[in-house]
Amino acid sequence: MFSMMRSETGSTKKRIAVIGLKGLPSFGGAPRVGEGIIEQLKDRYDFTVYATASHTEKEGDLGGYRQIVFRRFPITKLNVFYYYFVSALHALFKGYDLVHLHHVDGSFIIPLLKIRFRVIGTSHGRPQLVDKWKSMGTYFVMMEKTFLAFANTTTAVALPLKRTYEGMTSREVIHIPNGIHLDNEVDGSPLPYADYVMFSAGRILPSKGCHTFLKALHILNYSGKILVVGDLSQIPSYEQEIRQLAKGLDVSFVPLIREKSILLNHIKQAKLFVYPSYIEAMSIMMLEGACMRTPMICADIEENKAVFSDNETLYFKPEDADQLARRIEFALNNPGEMQQLVDRAYSKLKNEYSWNSVARMYAEQFERTMR
Repeated sequence: MFSMMRSETGSTKKRIAVIGLKGLPSFGGAPRVGEGIIEQLKDRYDFTVYATASHTEKEGDLGGYRQIVFRRFPITKLNVFYYYFVSALHALFKGYDLVHLHHVDGSFIIPLLKIRFRVIGTSHGRPQLVDKWKSMGTYFVMMEKTFLAFANTTTAVALPLKRTYEGMTSREVIHIPNGIHLDNEVDGSPLPYADYVMFSAGRILPSKGCHTFLKALHILNYSGKILVVGDLSQIPSYEQEIRQLAKGLDVSFVPLIREKSILLNHIKQAKLFVYPSYIEAMSIMMLEGACMRTPMICADIEENKAVFSDNETLYFKPEDADQLARRIEFALNNPGEMQQLVDRAYSKLKNEYSWNSVARMYAEQFERTMR
């Protein structure tokens, strides 16, 4: 009905509303994925991103897409529900050809959106498995069922996630992996630390495994420099545990780095990147580590090994600090072998996870869903 409607900018490109990223520019996770899709396909589609002031203040035309920012809801815990609901209401009065919904937690708006639009949904993981959200497990299970039942097209960023969903429905679930720009801009500014091992996560939750990382370094009596990058304030009791574990180690805590080029600079200059997260869908951090050709040690979970094999990344048993200590010791004593692993990971990155190829997969599903 709206396929040839002229947009507010005068374009006759097909118009896609994007809900769930919460705000661009991104600083990791699903917003990084959504941003990559938009950057690659903005010449083909006219994107409008719905955002919330809790995540961004940038609105209007932003270099190839338009962003609408809604105010925060006064009750913080209800802000995300308010964001999804007002985004859906606003979209209903606009002429879009398609709505792209990121995250299953907002699936309650899909039936509302389908009054006028076809909807493609992308799942970035199962929130009920993450420590912070376990108390809302029943809600997230309901949202997964809504997601699978009502979206016209469903996609999942990880193969294990696709398999899980296909066990819950008779409908097809499309696997589209996360992507990365091989030519990412890197801020080359000198850092106030050098020769360090690094842990990084956007939100430092127990499932990210920072405690396992620090315990392993204690086992080694490690005396070198250590960086812990990310937002440590998510769970106060866990922050206290991490700061206690850091005692006796040379740890610098770096707050969440929102600028991608600066984060990549930290990863690039690390001598070892350790990613002990034991709950993931498809980790952007793994892709960024490989892109910077920084030797990596990652938790041996199905989701990670679906990205890189044992021949491309050094793995350890999740939450096993003793084994992680042995892996760190091996990595530091065998830099040549570690470099060979990450070079093979980089080669796979070029062939399978570049945004050029990933964006084409999304474009195919956009066109298929709009037919």
